[in-house]
Amino acid sequence: MEHLTNKPIELIAAIESLRSPLTGGMVIFSGEVRLSNNDKEVAYLEYEAYEPMAKKKISEIVAAAKERWKLNNAYCIHRLGRLEISDCAIVVITCGVHRAEAYDANRYIIDRVKYEVPIWKNEHFTDGTNEWGNNSTCKCSVHSHEHHH
Repeated sequence: MEHLTNKPIELIAAIESLRSPLTGGMVIFSGEVRLSNNDKEVAYLEYEAYEPMAKKKISEIVAAAKERWKLNNAYCIHRLGRLEISDCAIVVITCGVHRAEAYDANRYIIDRVKYEVPIWKNEHFTDGTNEWGNNSTCKCSVHSHEHHH
């Protein structure tokens, strides 16, 4: 399964592909594009990534979670490009024998992806301004923007 996509994320298809008779708890996190941020109305978002590194890092994070919590399955996919209000930006699904490990692993994956993977968010506001950041604090030199994300 892919970790990055420019198309809408197919949540139901992802859930169905991860079902297993060994799973007692499946946790699904969907990061959605919200209408406002920092008291400003959002018009849309754009996500960019250093794709080779982002794919590799997400794969490593998911594998680490599967091993640490002995998961039956785990999956993470992040959307790139332009996203409208209420679009799904990221999905993390974790499947464990019990719910506790599925919840813990899901939080672990989303937190590490947010802070370690070279994906950058550009929020475009209805007042015509835009702002980079608030998705990744990855300090990679491969991205051309001159400010911190």
